Amino acid sequence: QVQLVESGGGLVQPGGSLRLSCAASGSIFSINYMGWYRQAPGKERELVATITRAGVPNYADSVKGRFIISRDNDKNTVYLQMNSLKPEDTAVYYCNLDRGFPFLPREYWGQGNQVTVSS
Repeated sequence: QVQLVESGGGLVQPGGSLRLSCAASGSIFSINYMGWYRQAPGKERELVATITRAGVPNYADSVKGRFIISRDNDKNTVYLQMNSLKPEDTAVYYCNLDRGFPFLPREYWGQGNQVTVSS
């Protein structure tokens, strides 16, 4: 089993910044990619950003230019630096780890981390 522990969420004003972190532990064996998803009330969970083991990032259009994903492979940790936050960024953010083929379970999720952007 793999455990993902998230931290860094909270309440921030529009235009502010937050940094999320997610540390993986347990029987990881391999990391294909790690990333972040979010789910706002009444909406479907959506991709925010992912990063491969080689460091190649992928971002949702809604966060490009504002968010930066990074990772520390030695620490099995992924970060999400969120800048210029908007109220529409308010959501529960979930860390995701994909181990790739052939590992089962292939995918793990963090517990969720509330980010609220409000005046």
